[in-house]
Amino acid sequence: MGENIDSKITRWDDSHRQWPLPHLPWTMKQTWNDLLFAHYPIKLEVLRRLVPDVLAIDSFNDMGWIGVVPFHMTGIRLRGLPPLPGTNRFPELNVRTYVTIDGKPGIYFFSLDATNLLAIKTAKTFYHLPYLYADIVVKHNGPTVEYESRRLSDDNSKLLCSYWPISEPFHAAKGTFDEWMSERYCLYTLNKRGVPLRCDILHQPWMLQHAEAEISHNTVLSSQGIQVESGQPILHFSKKIEVRMWPLVHAID
Repeated sequence: MGENIDSKITRWDDSHRQWPLPHLPWTMKQTWNDLLFAHYPIKLEVLRRLVPDVLAIDSFNDMGWIGVVPFHMTGIRLRGLPPLPGTNRFPELNVRTYVTIDGKPGIYFFSLDATNLLAIKTAKTFYHLPYLYADIVVKHNGPTVEYESRRLSDDNSKLLCSYWPISEPFHAAKGTFDEWMSERYCLYTLNKRGVPLRCDILHQPWMLQHAEAEISHNTVLSSQGIQVESGQPILHFSKKIEVRMWPLVHAID
């Protein structure tokens, strides 16, 4: 039964992606829930010092952008396998920016905080991602998401906030910042030799909402030496999206 379901998933429409998917089967599925996209502008010359030189910085309105993205994942499983109890759901907090290689715009992660040690070890081993162990509590109060994250290896890295949508859902219009920051279908990372790798992803176009937030404590940027230009982020919310991930491939042919 699992393989029949997986076969149907592979036939998802991918025509909205900017380039074809790899000729490989997807390896993992996830569902991302209650996401806040909090984006802060950063000078390009400052961002350039933070991102490996092999990755070209992607900019919007002549600025780099740092995204702080709290959310929680459910339905995590490997292709062909049932969900593993204890590893199929957990909250996460991403700090990211935007890069491109060969015309393929993607995401580069400075950090990914999560509560699941097995998932952290797996992601570090197989996807070379900078996951870190954190204590994260997510609560819901009507439409409001209350989110608290404390990195256990660095007491200076905390995010305490509440956020909620303030508009009807919409798809991002072409050429807008909304589309630029959200419609990206890969992530980039480097292996131990510094070779850039790409993980392709597939999901339907994002359904976004404008958002508001009360951020009472945010040191997830300063604790990593990231100096942004404004303490007032651009905010978006997304309720839910299902995602498929592919194996890592070399980003430069």
